Amino acid sequence: MPEMTFTVRWPDGSVADCYSPSLVMHDHLLVGESYPLAEFVYRTNTALDLASERVRAKYGFECTSARQQQSEIAVVASRFAAAPDARVEVLAMVPPLGVNP
Repeated sequence: MPEMTFTVRWPDGSVADCYSPSLVMHDHLLVGESYPLAEFVYRTNTALDLASERVRAKYGFECTSARQQQSEIAVVASRFAAAPDARVEVLAMVPPLGVNP
Protein backbone atom coordinates (compact mmCIF):
# COMPACT_ATOMS: atom_id res chain seq x y z
CA MET A 1 0.00 0.00 0.00
CA PRO A 2 1.65 3.28 -1.03
CA GLU A 3 2.14 5.73 1.79
CA MET A 4 2.66 9.45 1.49
CA THR A 5 3.51 12.63 3.32
CA PHE A 6 1.74 15.95 3.06
CA THR A 7 3.41 19.15 4.19
CA VAL A 8 1.32 21.92 5.71
CA ARG A 9 1.83 25.45 6.99
CA TRP A 10 -0.11 26.15 10.17
CA PRO A 11 -1.64 29.57 10.92
CA ASP A 12 1.43 30.60 12.96
CA GLY A 13 3.73 29.95 9.98
CA SER A 14 5.18 26.71 11.32
CA VAL A 15 5.56 23.89 8.80
CA ALA A 16 4.91 20.21 9.48
CA ASP A 17 5.19 16.99 7.54
CA CYS A 18 2.21 14.71 8.07
CA TYR A 19 1.80 11.02 7.25
CA SER A 20 -0.86 9.01 5.47
CA PRO A 21 -0.67 5.26 4.87
CA SER A 22 -2.53 5.74 1.58
CA LEU A 23 -2.60 8.15 -1.33
CA VAL A 24 -6.25 8.89 -0.47
CA MET A 25 -5.18 12.28 0.89
CA HIS A 26 -5.00 13.44 -2.75
CA ASP A 27 -8.79 13.06 -2.87
CA HIS A 28 -9.25 15.48 0.04
CA LEU A 29 -6.54 18.15 -0.19
CA LEU A 30 -4.92 20.15 -2.98
CA VAL A 31 -1.36 21.42 -3.02
CA GLY A 32 -1.31 25.21 -2.88
CA GLU A 33 -4.78 25.39 -1.37
CA SER A 34 -5.46 27.06 1.97
CA TYR A 35 -8.27 25.66 4.12
CA PRO A 36 -10.12 27.12 7.10
CA LEU A 37 -8.85 25.30 10.18
CA ALA A 38 -12.04 23.33 10.90
CA GLU A 39 -12.34 22.25 7.28
CA PHE A 40 -8.71 21.14 7.20
CA VAL A 41 -9.22 19.03 10.32
CA TYR A 42 -12.41 17.54 8.87
CA ARG A 43 -10.78 16.75 5.52
CA THR A 44 -7.70 15.15 7.04
CA ASN A 45 -9.76 13.13 9.54
CA THR A 46 -11.96 11.86 6.72
CA ALA A 47 -8.98 10.91 4.57
CA LEU A 48 -7.07 9.30 7.43
CA ASP A 49 -10.16 7.31 8.45
CA LEU A 50 -10.40 5.99 4.89
CA ALA A 51 -6.68 5.26 4.79
CA SER A 52 -6.87 3.36 8.06
CA GLU A 53 -9.82 1.34 6.75
CA ARG A 54 -7.83 0.47 3.63
CA VAL A 55 -5.09 -0.87 5.89
CA ARG A 56 -7.69 -2.84 7.87
CA ALA A 57 -9.12 -4.33 4.68
CA LYS A 58 -5.68 -5.41 3.47
CA TYR A 59 -3.97 -6.46 6.72
CA GLY A 60 -6.79 -7.07 9.19
CA PHE A 61 -5.99 -4.18 11.57
CA GLU A 62 -6.30 -0.42 11.44
CA CYS A 63 -3.33 1.84 10.92
CA THR A 64 -2.11 3.19 14.24
CA SER A 65 0.11 5.68 12.40
CA ALA A 66 -2.98 7.22 10.76
CA ARG A 67 -4.65 7.47 14.17
CA GLN A 68 -1.51 9.04 15.63
CA GLN A 69 -1.42 11.59 12.81
CA GLN A 70 -5.07 12.48 13.45
CA SER A 71 -4.22 13.04 17.10
CA GLU A 72 -1.24 15.23 16.26
CA ILE A 73 -3.31 17.33 13.85
CA ALA A 74 -6.01 17.77 16.52
CA VAL A 75 -3.46 18.91 19.12
CA VAL A 76 -1.90 21.50 16.82
CA ALA A 77 -5.28 22.67 15.51
CA SER A 78 -6.53 23.22 19.07
CA ARG A 79 -3.90 25.95 19.49
CA PHE A 80 -5.62 28.03 16.83
CA ALA A 81 -9.26 27.26 17.63
CA ALA A 82 -9.89 30.77 18.99
CA ALA A 83 -8.65 32.42 15.77
CA PRO A 84 -11.69 32.77 13.48
CA ASP A 85 -9.58 33.37 10.36
CA ALA A 86 -7.07 30.55 11.00
CA ARG A 87 -6.14 28.73 7.79
CA VAL A 88 -3.88 25.79 6.98
CA GLU A 89 -2.02 25.74 3.67
CA VAL A 90 -1.03 22.53 1.91
CA LEU A 91 2.53 23.01 0.65
CA ALA A 92 3.34 19.60 -0.82
CA MET A 93 2.15 16.03 -1.23
CA VAL A 94 4.72 13.30 -1.85
CA PRO A 95 4.42 11.33 -3.95
CA PRO A 96 2.35 13.52 -6.23
CA LEU A 97 -0.52 11.95 -8.17
CA GLY A 98 0.55 9.96 -11.17
CA VAL A 99 3.90 8.95 -9.69
CA ASN A 100 4.23 5.32 -8.68
CA PRO A 101 6.22 5.04 -5.45
